[in-house]
Amino acid sequence: MNKVLSRFLKDESGATAIEYGLIAAGISVAIIAAVNALGSTVTGTFEAINSNMN
Repeated sequence: MNKVLSRFLKDESGATAIEYGLIAAGISVAIIAAVNALGSTVTGTFEAINSNMN
């Protein structure tokens, strides 16, 4: 039982998967923030164009 527990504690293969998951989550948050910021700008631009066309 001690050997199994010590092998489990030394195994780091799952740690890299978790790290990649955290990196992907951080990139996703950055993309969502950028899209939200650009979305407001684009909406304002289209509203200005629409008001000028009328």
